[in-house]
Parts: sequence; C-alpha cells; structure tokens
Amino acid sequence: MNYQSFKKYIYKLDPENAHEITEAVAKTLGDYLPFLLLFIRNYYKKTNCRLSQNILGIEFENPVGLGAGFDKNATMIKALEAVGFGYVEVGTVTPKPQAGNPKPRLFRYPEYNSVQNAMGFNNKGVSYFKERLKEIYPYKIPIGANIGKNKITPETQAIEDYKILIDEVKDLCDYIVINISSPNTPGLRDLQNETFINELFTMSKSKTKKPVFLKIAPDMTVDDAKLICQTAIESGASGIIATNTTIDYSVLPNAKDFGGISGAVLKEKSFVLFKELAKDFYGKTTLISVGGISDGDEVYKRIKAGASLVQVLSALIFEGPYLISSINNRLLELLKRDGFDRLEEAVGVDLI
Repeated sequence: MNYQSFKKYIYKLDPENAHEITEAVAKTLGDYLPFLLLFIRNYYKKTNCRLSQNILGIEFENPVGLGAGFDKNATMIKALEAVGFGYVEVGTVTPKPQAGNPKPRLFRYPEYNSVQNAMGFNNKGVSYFKERLKEIYPYKIPIGANIGKNKITPETQAIEDYKILIDEVKDLCDYIVINISSPNTPGLRDLQNETFINELFTMSKSKTKKPVFLKIAPDMTVDDAKLICQTAIESGASGIIATNTTIDYSVLPNAKDFGGISGAVLKEKSFVLFKELAKDFYGKTTLISVGGISDGDEVYKRIKAGASLVQVLSALIFEGPYLISSINNRLLELLKRDGFDRLEEAVGVDLI
C-alpha cells in the first residue's frame, strides 16, 4: 500500500507502458474483483459531510476530482472512486477511435514533479466509451465526460463532432466538458474564438440539460481568456475549467518542443490565470481549477480564490493513491483553523 516504496520501480518503465499497466489493473479490479476493491476503499477513502457540496444539482462528496486524460476510455472509474476521488472526468473521447500521435509521446520529469505529453486524444471512440458508461452510470460519484473532435475532422466541420458526442454521452454522465484547448490536436486551439464558442454552447444547450463546461488553455492573455469565457457563459456554458496543459516550454528545464506540460511547473501559471478569471466570473458561474495541484494547501488556496471544485492529474503519478485522502484531511484541518463549518463557506472568501 506504500506507493513511495515501489514508485522507483514504476519509473523504470516507459511512462506510457506504466500507464497501460495501471489501467489494466484498475479495470480488472473494477470489473472482476469487487472484494479487493472494497478493501482498497476501506483503506484509502475517507468521507466527511463537511466537504460535501451540491453544485448544479450534483452531489459531490469532496471537491477533489480526477482531470481528463488519465481514464480516456472510462475503464477505471470504480477503482478511482475507491481511492477517494470526489468525482471523475473521463475522456477525452472522440467520435471515431484514433491512435493518437507517434510514440514516444509521454515523458515524466520526477525532479520537477511534472509530465509532458503529446498523446493526441488516443482513445477507442465513443461507441466503446458509451458501453463502458452504460455498465456503471449512474454511479456513487459524479462522472464527467470530456469530449473532443477527431484529428481528421476539418475545423470547418468540428461542430458536427461535438454534436455527435453530446448526443451519445448526455444520458450517461453527470456533466460534459468541451475540450478545445488541448495542444496535441492540430488546429484545435484555433477553435477558442468567439464565433465557434457561441455556436458550440448554443448547440449544446439545445441538446442537453446536463451542465456543460468549457476547458481553456493557460497560454492565452487574460483579456482573451475573459472574452472567451464570457462568450461561453452568455451562450449557455455552466462553468469554466482552468486550465489545460501549457505549451510554454520555458516553465520546464529540458522540455521537449512539442506537446503540453502539466504538473508542479504549471502551478503558478495556472493559478494566475484562474485568479484573474475568478475576479470576473466568481458568483456568475461554476469555476473548477486544475493545474499543478498536489496538496491540501494548494487546493484550499484555489477554493478561497473562487474554485468550487479542483482536479488533479500529474500529482497522482508522483504522490500515488493516498493523495486524495491526504488533501481532504488537510482541508478539514484548514477549515477548522479558519472557523468554517463546511467547505462551501470557504469558496471565494478571498474575493469577498
């Protein structure tokens, strides 16, 4: 159970191979070994009503979610719930299966607790994704579906991919995230413009009553990011997730010149943009913060800055499955220290 004791052996594996092994184990646990899963749940998962929130009609038992990109094909949800996540975002899924970009495309930097990836939405497609969700939804914790266009789909036809995906997943998840901010699909970030955002969220609002979020890149100027978010909200978006990975390669020594960077080196950049967005949009929409989060103090900082929820991803690689309960235990300590009875009381206090 001590992740740190065998982490060094995991790091001897190619990062993508290590992830595939993790997925196979998690899928096996969820599909075939419920008793072992129960043991894991009893060991890792800690619940406390002080951390629970109802957001957009969805019950979250704690604010720590898994960001998209880890469970691309919705195969690990049961295992991820067992280690304590308050919600899980699966995908990014595309209409058709796709292999992603050429390998190697995933690189870990343990000395910086950071990861660089150029995966390119590798996934088995929405048909497989749906079948997995049908087996489990609705589940004990909220499930988000992160959707993106296929690489071969021209930008001029991108809206059609999102229409297909919303139709396919809307009844099998608790919320949907529009991903047009990944740096690993050519031209995808070009869709972060007012015209497309307006068309996209007007369409999504007409197709589903489920909350639909926009996930934005950390590399825009503050003014551009605010304009895109404002357009999304006015067009029907239920909230903003900030941020995706960065293509600012200066944040990571010896970085590759392709793909997106996540992990500890993204922490400051992500928070700076989130904080600026929260100044304008806190109280007007739901805000989720992601990027470089690895401990309870950072989560609390984001919550006080206006985040109702947070997501972790790369930190799971470096800290292991005890990360979630560690964060939640620390949150309880900080809430008690500051005299808050419930987590929701601390959301946005730095903005009031």
